[in-house]
Amino acid sequence: MTRAAVSVPSNIAEGYERDTNAEFIRFLNIAKGSAAELRTQVYIAKEVGVIDSEAMTDLIAECREISAMLNGLVKSRQSRVKESPQIPQDSKDPKEPGLPET
Repeated sequence: MTRAAVSVPSNIAEGYERDTNAEFIRFLNIAKGSAAELRTQVYIAKEVGVIDSEAMTDLIAECREISAMLNGLVKSRQSRVKESPQIPQDSKDPKEPGLPET
């Protein structure tokens, strides 16, 4: 359960650092898959007696909320792909935002 839970934000972060919106969307979908995996593991944990019904209900609700937020972010990013062309790699500003010019 811990691996699946850690995988959600890890995939979001990894996708965000990729060079294209399409890659970010791909990693957001992987994060959604990890949230679904965690939800399944929560159901199993309840069945084998690791957690009680109240904990299961709370965790399932959180997993569903996270999945819904990820789904909304995917839809938002997909609409950006349709609305605007990708910025060519060589036209990106190589300087990190917020850093003083040298």
